[in-house]
Amino acid sequence: MQNSYYSITQINNYIKNIMESDVVLSNICIYGEVATYSESNNIAYFSLKDENGLINCVMFNASRFKRPSIGDVILATGGINYYAKMGKLTLNVFHIAPYGKGLLYEKFLELKNKLEAKGYFKEEIKKPIPKFVKTIGVVSSPTGAVIQDIRNVTRRRNNSVNIVLYPVKVQGVGSENEIAKGIEYFSKQKNVDVVIVARGGGSLEELQPFNSEIVADATYNCEIPIVSAVGHETDYTIIDFVSDLRAPTPSAAAELVVWSKEEFKSNILTLFTRSYNSLNLVLNSYESDTLNAFNVCANNLNNKINLTFKETKNYFEKIDLLFNNVLNIFEHKILINKEKIEGMNPDNIYKMGYVKVLKDNKVVKSAKDCVVKDMLKINFKDGLVDVEVK
Repeated sequence: MQNSYYSITQINNYIKNIMESDVVLSNICIYGEVATYSESNNIAYFSLKDENGLINCVMFNASRFKRPSIGDVILATGGINYYAKMGKLTLNVFHIAPYGKGLLYEKFLELKNKLEAKGYFKEEIKKPIPKFVKTIGVVSSPTGAVIQDIRNVTRRRNNSVNIVLYPVKVQGVGSENEIAKGIEYFSKQKNVDVVIVARGGGSLEELQPFNSEIVADATYNCEIPIVSAVGHETDYTIIDFVSDLRAPTPSAAAELVVWSKEEFKSNILTLFTRSYNSLNLVLNSYESDTLNAFNVCANNLNNKINLTFKETKNYFEKIDLLFNNVLNIFEHKILINKEKIEGMNPDNIYKMGYVKVLKDNKVVKSAKDCVVKDMLKINFKDGLVDVEVK
């Protein structure tokens, strides 16, 4: 089967005829967010968009309506026109009306209210940022100014702080999943002290990944403190409310997280100087008091020593008297005991005519202990005499 070939003009005219013959497309009302807008000679050229598409519009006599702002969602009534020569589709608008603040903004508010009700924004659950950070985890694009700004600020403030980058897309299809995985990675690995989630400025649509629930959940569940640095200072995203700290820019995030070596040295020097000066003031103020106190103590001690010396002398005199009395008592007792002992001396007993009678080398204490013909020994002072009992 042989294919038929058509010129570009034939195809464009064919499409134009189809669109112009469609009654619905000749008078439709659509809503969308104003993405671009300009006026020239009372003709408005603008585009409307939603989450997945965009359409170019043209409107004559634009002064009849209030000029919309970028981000407004409007209702535009008109007909589809297909410019065959350029192959360009345009909505010829003859009436516009406000529709609201924008679908994306409405979704932002809806998610914000939902997460706030779940307690994601409570201050009491926010984790403190470590004072002395050693390693920073960064979830951001590997190219562009953002990561370079963070590196430059970190090197300037403290070149000993390490940066671990988890590269992600920061806009486009699937970017919110990559960002959430990056946050979850650092939470599981626990190889950093703090996480910075960063990207540069952009439109509300470009910042959408950071307004997603999956990124909010990952941020809320992260066990590492998170600093959000998304967009410019005037941009607010959902992650700003969930994170532990919001920085207006990526560079500001690095300033907040990285402790400065020079500031630390300066603070130590200032603290040392203040302590030294305070110590000098204290020493100077107490020098005379200390000297006076020392003199008073010395005088009191001298008086105490003199008093103690007198008391000690009295004590020794009393002790000496008591000791002499005790000695006299002991001497008297010794004399009495001496007389008793001398009275018991065998030699003295012998002198008085007493003797010791022995039988079989045992002392005889009674006459009943002796019988006739017993051989006894009589112990005199100067010797023994053997006798027989008759």
